Amino acid sequence: MTAAEKAQSLIALYHAPEILRVVNVWDVISAKAIADVSQTTALATAGHSIAATFGYADGQIPRDLMIDMVGRIAASTELPVSADLDDGYDDAGETTRLAIAAGIVGANVEDRLKPLAESVAVMEAIVKAGEAEGVPFALNARTDAFVRGGDRPVEASIADAIERGRAFLDVGATSVFIPGILDADVTRQLVEGIGERKISVIGLPGALTAAEYEALGVARISYGPMIQRVALTAVQDVAVSLYADGVIPASTRALN
Repeated sequence: MTAAEKAQSLIALYHAPEILRVVNVWDVISAKAIADVSQTTALATAGHSIAATFGYADGQIPRDLMIDMVGRIAASTELPVSADLDDGYDDAGETTRLAIAAGIVGANVEDRLKPLAESVAVMEAIVKAGEAEGVPFALNARTDAFVRGGDRPVEASIADAIERGRAFLDVGATSVFIPGILDADVTRQLVEGIGERKISVIGLPGALTAAEYEALGVARISYGPMIQRVALTAVQDVAVSLYADGVIPASTRALN
């Protein structure tokens, strides 16, 4: 498929009645492992996990390293790949062009609760960059209305997320990513305010299941750095076992 065709297929997955489930990856081998699972329809990278791979804190990895890794992931699969591109790296349009050139057909870009007009301009630049490249770039526009909302009442975060989400959709975003542990009532209000199959959530401990979010009209669920944490937990646990004179489990699969 061409980049444009992959982007269209990704957008179709967002709009489908079934919630789009993406298990986040951070390098080529994790991407191949997830891509080989029969239920996988698209890949999404975890920026936090890629940053950790290179020894950076979340949001601090240089753009060239991020683009290089997401490009390697995209080159390893025929599936559409959406990348976590942090806040767009000061020039969201150019970052989008670089990502498209690397094989990426969609992205998460976060507003970090910057002023609304500034955040809308960033999202619009991403959409326009995709159009200029002939790719209907699937922008999963992230608002940090909850994770950076501080101690304000939840009602204020809901209203802020709805205002920002609507504004992002108005300039061409495919969906609105609202990270945080969203219960059924909050999710219902967000869907009512932004639209069905227009919201993306993250599956954290304490969140609803994918099926529950699907029933509420959510478009996508991803898992951010949690997948890498599960993998690293397994690595650390087997190390403890081996130091205690254990053996490699017979159930271990040759995935690399």
